[in-house]
Amino acid sequence: MAEEQYKIKVQNVTKEYDLFKTQTEKLKSFFSINNKNVPHFWSLMGVSFTVKPGEALGIIGVNGSGKSTISNIISGIIPQTTGEVDVKGDTSIVAINSGLKKNLTGRENIRLKSLMQGLTNSEIDTMMDDIISFADIGDFVDQPVKSYSSGMKSRLGFSIAVHIKPDILIIDEALSVGDDTFYQKCVDKISEFRNEGKTIVFVSHALKQVELLCDRVAWINYGKLKQIGPTEEVIKEYRKFTAWFKKLSKKDKKKFETEQKDIQKHFDINKYEQSVIKAETDAHPDEKNVANVVNHRFYGSVLREKMSWLSKGVTALVALAIVFFCLVNVSGHTVTHVFAKPASLFKPTKVLEVPNNRTHKTKIVYENKTKKHHKKSE
Repeated sequence: MAEEQYKIKVQNVTKEYDLFKTQTEKLKSFFSINNKNVPHFWSLMGVSFTVKPGEALGIIGVNGSGKSTISNIISGIIPQTTGEVDVKGDTSIVAINSGLKKNLTGRENIRLKSLMQGLTNSEIDTMMDDIISFADIGDFVDQPVKSYSSGMKSRLGFSIAVHIKPDILIIDEALSVGDDTFYQKCVDKISEFRNEGKTIVFVSHALKQVELLCDRVAWINYGKLKQIGPTEEVIKEYRKFTAWFKKLSKKDKKKFETEQKDIQKHFDINKYEQSVIKAETDAHPDEKNVANVVNHRFYGSVLREKMSWLSKGVTALVALAIVFFCLVNVSGHTVTHVFAKPASLFKPTKVLEVPNNRTHKTKIVYENKTKKHHKKSE
């Protein structure tokens, strides 16, 4: 059986956020010394799907469902908490603020983002005028991005992304802030990308845009993949859901949203892993070490967000070494002397009281037998 061809593979992906109130809490958690129970929120709870080469996949869902989170994970901006993400090719994400440095001008941002994608300065110089022309932001291209409107940021970001010719183009709500003229330019460019066989991930609330541009649609609903399939089928079901939700009273809407958020707050990653192991075991009863395989799939490619015990041990030893050498330096002794006769560093053998004629105070002088070293203190 031939292996499934894909450009993007997302499997058992979760994303947990610790809801810290202060930076101090965040630092304590990193060193695992925070005894307080920090609340958690799972933006994604076991999302799995694939995107084929040359396919345009739409991602839809209500606000806070995890659409932007999954697009940022695919593009490599943020890491997942668990799961496997395999992306075959270079990605470029288009979002209102993605990758634009506020204190740099538009022209400087073009060069910076292009260099980050591996282009040379000569290549950037060749396409600079085309990028500026497509963005159509006039003289603002030489002004700091922090002075741009949301629409101008979107135009510049989209223009950079499509001109650096990525293998995978990720668009996250970037077309929702442009005018009709620019929107049509974007649609034409996306169509051109599709004709070239490029892979597109399109995140949007605009269902008509999704219907126009996408082959398939993934509906993410409060952190879970609710449905994935042909565009027409999924959008039809999503419209039914939104129509049902709009008919609810204000109180019932609030109750429904609270219930969904509570599920995301109390999601148990260990129970989810066990459910995946059970499903894999039932599907492949002859397979051995299913638990190990699933565990590796969950955590094998994940970056640690907290220090391991080994890292904490090494950090503690380094800190103690720094303190030790600081004390030795203050004492005036050499390291070899301290190791040879450590007691002499702290136990003076003779105490002298020396009057100070200038200040009319008495100074205490410690004189060590092993080395003529005097420490004076008022």
